[in-house]
Amino acid sequence: MARTFLSAGRRFFLTASRCLTYRQGQSPEARIREYFYYIDHQGQLFLDDTKVKNFITCFKDKQFLVFFFKQLRKNSTGRYQEFPYVSLCGRERNFVRCDDLPIVFTHLIKGEGSEEEVLSYCGGGDKLAVRFEPERLFMPENGRVYHPAPERSGSVGLVKSSLAFELSPHFEYLASSPESDPPSHFHWNGQRFRLTNELSSLIQTEEPT
Repeated sequence: MARTFLSAGRRFFLTASRCLTYRQGQSPEARIREYFYYIDHQGQLFLDDTKVKNFITCFKDKQFLVFFFKQLRKNSTGRYQEFPYVSLCGRERNFVRCDDLPIVFTHLIKGEGSEEEVLSYCGGGDKLAVRFEPERLFMPENGRVYHPAPERSGSVGLVKSSLAFELSPHFEYLASSPESDPPSHFHWNGQRFRLTNELSSLIQTEEPT
């Protein structure tokens, strides 16, 4: 389990392996700034060192969120690997860690100018959305629900718990399968979809953050 401490404006991020220090807005090289963020399981974005993380303290500006999440990708900078993701915004490096996954689907909505259903994520409305593919939903043993996400952000996202609760009655389980097995089918808009469960390998290999 990670613990955090604040001393003289510098943040200490303590893990089992090392003590990581950072300062919001630090400049490790000329004209480069670094910031550190956290995404909770509701898809809310916070500065990592925010002491109380709730709806009041999360970022809510839609334009900022859309830009931030469209730039989000795996952290391959070689810096701060404890933050598995990074959003590169001009001269800013925004390092990101999360409760589960950085993409959290919060609403199922109609696409702009279309009857196609899309899953919106992380406060971006229809500007941050992917096509809803019922047959690709996946529910592992932890009871959470996952759906494909943009490849640059890890290819898989978490469905927010309240939305997953709304979807849960539509799952079908094989009567003969063990309780630990994922559902086999999903009923939606009068159709019965056989679940591919193709996301299982991505979920199993995803390291906790």
